[in-house]
Amino acid sequence: MRYDYLIVGAGLFGSVFAYEAKKRGKTCLVIDKRDHIGGNVYCEDRNGIHVHKYGAHIFHTSNKEVWNYINQFAEFNHYINSPIAVYKDELYNLPFNMNTFSKLWGIRTPEEAKEKIAGQIAELHITEPKNLEEQALSLVGRDVYEKLIKGYTEKQWGRPCTELPSFIIKRLPLRFIYDNNYFNDRYQGIPIGGYTKIIEKMLEGTEVKLQTDYFDFIKGQENIAQKTIFTGMIDEFYHYQLGTLEYRTVRFETEELDCENYQGNAVVNYTDREVPYTRIIEHKHFEFGKQKTTIISREYSSEWKPGIEPYYPINDEKNNSLFERYRELADKETKVIFGGRLGNYKYYDMDKVIEAALTLVKEEL
Repeated sequence: MRYDYLIVGAGLFGSVFAYEAKKRGKTCLVIDKRDHIGGNVYCEDRNGIHVHKYGAHIFHTSNKEVWNYINQFAEFNHYINSPIAVYKDELYNLPFNMNTFSKLWGIRTPEEAKEKIAGQIAELHITEPKNLEEQALSLVGRDVYEKLIKGYTEKQWGRPCTELPSFIIKRLPLRFIYDNNYFNDRYQGIPIGGYTKIIEKMLEGTEVKLQTDYFDFIKGQENIAQKTIFTGMIDEFYHYQLGTLEYRTVRFETEELDCENYQGNAVVNYTDREVPYTRIIEHKHFEFGKQKTTIISREYSSEWKPGIEPYYPINDEKNNSLFERYRELADKETKVIFGGRLGNYKYYDMDKVIEAALTLVKEEL
């Protein structure tokens, strides 16, 4: 045994655990199959612009303990996520708020907006929603659904809303105030200098091997560590013996443009079905950049296949049932602990990843 812990994955979960383990005098080896640390929060410096290589990561939390914890490693700016939605040649504010409703219907007061939405819902006579479309219509009415939900959701999931289960949308927040702040959390922002610097500080002094696949690495050295923290895909760990869990994945088209400001906002969603990408990210706006050029990324959602990066678990009944069977195998392990988005087959916001890692630290260390 050369190490106390072998940590598979140099993302946020693995890096928090490695940092805390090292503080307690434990020896760790962190491996990652990519050529960089940071997992999906990795930011690439391109001409002074910190490009969120795997999609926009906007830190937000209401957990003061987590906020204080992450602020050890970086200073955060005051970025507030206020996305824009483009539907054909129309432009709306997100989340659904009085700015949205005013643009949709030419109204001014919350009472007018509530009456409009309630009237549209009443006209539909949906008592028991049978699919996502009916569920959304029963919550927000036809106008909001048709222009701001339907096309975007179908691109995200790759199938018609009438074929998606209703439980995917449990609620749709409607704000009857003029407020474009997407998150309700008290603490939010972007780390000045990007997320990679946070991971570098967490892993400082810990041995890291990149471009190292766990399944190749472990052959012949199964006893390299007392325990393994595995943040990869749980079904892959078990060689898909019970079946393959499903994901959606995202493809990015990133380009540098010879202009200072392409779209005037960090996040612009394209909600009509005819536009093939779901959104465009303009990275410099996350840090209020003043560079002479700009970098944008178009995001395309598609079905996941082995060999490409899995992003969003498809937490429907079939997949959740399969995951539970894998979790039964995992619960019997004495030397392997599963964590993170892929290990737990669950979409995590960053603050919840940190929370889960710190919970494991308390239990394990």
